[in-house]
Amino acid sequence: MDGIDGRVPPGAREITTGQANRVWSVEGPTPYILKHYGDPSRAANEAAALRLLARHRAPAPQLLAASSGSSAPPWTAQAALHAKPVHLDRFLAHLAEPLAAIHRITGTHFGRLAGARQHHSWTGYLHDRLGTYAAAAPVLRAAARRLHQEVDASADAIQPVLLHHDLQPGHLLREPAGPRLLIDWELAIFGDYLSDLARLAVRLDLDDPTPVLALASRPGPTTETRLHLYWRIHLLADTALSTDRVVRKRAARRLLCLSVITAQGEGAVRLAPLHLPRPRLARLD
Repeated sequence: MDGIDGRVPPGAREITTGQANRVWSVEGPTPYILKHYGDPSRAANEAAALRLLARHRAPAPQLLAASSGSSAPPWTAQAALHAKPVHLDRFLAHLAEPLAAIHRITGTHFGRLAGARQHHSWTGYLHDRLGTYAAAAPVLRAAARRLHQEVDASADAIQPVLLHHDLQPGHLLREPAGPRLLIDWELAIFGDYLSDLARLAVRLDLDDPTPVLALASRPGPTTETRLHLYWRIHLLADTALSTDRVVRKRAARRLLCLSVITAQGEGAVRLAPLHLPRPRLARLD
């Protein structure tokens, strides 16, 4: 769009809330949100996701412009929204409709839409992610190895659909007289829709992911098993890669608790001291 070049214009108001990016609200004839990314692959992925969502008329912000080539920093400009976050006590009820619309969008591969390796199978994608987490935090290799085995045992033929993959309160907005919209699409992937629900359970800090199955659009005999598997994979991801110590510690404690429960089921309980890995620069997707 004319006049938008990725630079922060005079008078722009910074509204950054996260750690990975910087964000500004820009007023003018066409108000917009300018987002600068620390990771170019996330910029490319969010732009690709927003273009796909626009083609399907799905509930998401409008992409006005985006960086190309070697722009530094990488950026997107998205139409400003006159919307507020949905209140936590109504979050799941209000999430159901836009999430169902998103999960109807199909893909041709598994993994990120842009800026990262694409996979021919869902299990291939999961094995790749588990390898990344184990490499980032070698202390978690045993846990990752068990999850690799569970992934191999889950033989379901998964069809790739669009996932937001960062569902949490604050990412669902509602305009006063309009629809509910999901924002922040930089971690979007194509995959099993239950992975979206499992990550949501982690973001809601649930002791058991089962309550998010209220959002499952097509439950089947393996639904709950897959949900629990993906939940533990996302907990491993947070333990290995999160730059927020509170998030890492919470995920690690929950993984340790789950390991103890498993050990009790096998008739032998052994508690090991918990050593949190230092975060490394890697994609948490």
